[in-house]
Amino acid sequence: MKKLVRTGLSTIGSLSPRLAGRLAFALWRRPFARGQVRDSERKIHEAARIEVVDGVVTYAWGDGRRPVLLVHGWRSRASRYAGFVTKLLELGYSPVSYDAPGHGDSAGPIVSILGHQRIIRGLEERHGPFEGVIAHSLGVPFALYAVREGVAARRLVTISGVAEFAYLADTFCRELGLGPKINRELRRRIERGYFDGDDGIWTRFSVATGDIDLLVIHNDEDDVVDPQQARVLLRAYGPRAHFLPTSGLGHSRILADPEVITEAVAFLQDSDVQDSDVPERLDLGA
Repeated sequence: MKKLVRTGLSTIGSLSPRLAGRLAFALWRRPFARGQVRDSERKIHEAARIEVVDGVVTYAWGDGRRPVLLVHGWRSRASRYAGFVTKLLELGYSPVSYDAPGHGDSAGPIVSILGHQRIIRGLEERHGPFEGVIAHSLGVPFALYAVREGVAARRLVTISGVAEFAYLADTFCRELGLGPKINRELRRRIERGYFDGDDGIWTRFSVATGDIDLLVIHNDEDDVVDPQQARVLLRAYGPRAHFLPTSGLGHSRILADPEVITEAVAFLQDSDVQDSDVPERLDLGA
């Protein structure tokens, strides 16, 4: 399927980059497949208090004290955090999450980073302030931006996260073999389709220095989000960022790894982080 799309868009792009950009945008903004609840997640999924707010399905567990927000990524859903929910409940936290529009059980269409900011702000008003936020993949820039814009959280954990907003368009084009002309057209479509033509979004929504302690978790075999994105996050947050490298877990299995879950939750638990108590820093000299 990807080969057919690649060939078709490349052919169209050689004749009309504008048309190819429009078609690429239509593909770029569609998850195609909705994540389904897995058998291993069903017990936790069904134990949640579920509400639907403006078409968005939200989930809450626990007694409401010490809330922790969980933000999922592209083609995913809240139930992927089942292992985290179990661990957080054991330690007296109250996990909160949502299925993004067009994902899981939430109605479509998908929304921009600004739409996610509004959803997260609404969850904060209902459940927060948050003890911490844990985000995966595309959920990372959504969570980082929401916190940067005022959502209260004491700690933030990023897993397999995107740091540079332009990475989303560049990677999409690279995977489909689309050249710079179509990339430019796709970017213009994104700017006009979601942000009123604002061409500053590529900087505005990329990671920026934040006033929060950050744990960055990434895997050396991640074939969806380049591990180099972790370096961008760590450089931006400087001494407030810490790094937990993992190996052999890829992009998705990392969310179910017991060690990752334990380390992420431990980072949220420790209110007075000392260098000796947290995972190693990444050597950024290379």
